[in-house]
Amino acid sequence: MENTALAAAYLKEMEAEYASTKKCLERIPETVYKFKPHPKSMEMGYLTLLVAEIPMWITHMVEYGEIDFINFKHFELSTSQALLEHFEENFKGSQKVLQNATNESLDQQFSLKNNGQLLFSQPKLDGISSTINHWVHHRGQLTVYMRLNDISVPSIYGPSADDKTY
Repeated sequence: MENTALAAAYLKEMEAEYASTKKCLERIPETVYKFKPHPKSMEMGYLTLLVAEIPMWITHMVEYGEIDFINFKHFELSTSQALLEHFEENFKGSQKVLQNATNESLDQQFSLKNNGQLLFSQPKLDGISSTINHWVHHRGQLTVYMRLNDISVPSIYGPSADDKTY
């Protein structure tokens, strides 16, 4: 069975987003994990964890075909270094599943559930695309939190006000 061209393209897209994501994550100190810009906003620690864990969603999606919130365990926030190591592990896992994905495997359904109740289902290939978009969206949100905490925002798609180099 042949690796799908779309899986290869998604892998290339994730690899392009990797460096910018890592630059953001490595700048977040544990001291700001409780920060919330608004009472309805999530805490910065949870947002940072989300950005570090979204690549793992792709691994679960492709390998298991399901995520159920009832038994999906989040990493426990502790140190920035531990979070970076968790991100690296999650990213390498997503690389591996995309490198080994076949057209046949990605045509299968992915289901998102909450305590066994189906929230939605879609082909894995569609789920990968929306998950990458979700990842980039939350990284952008994280850069706003960074700015609000006077944390230097790295260059992502071009120079930032803090980092004028590539």
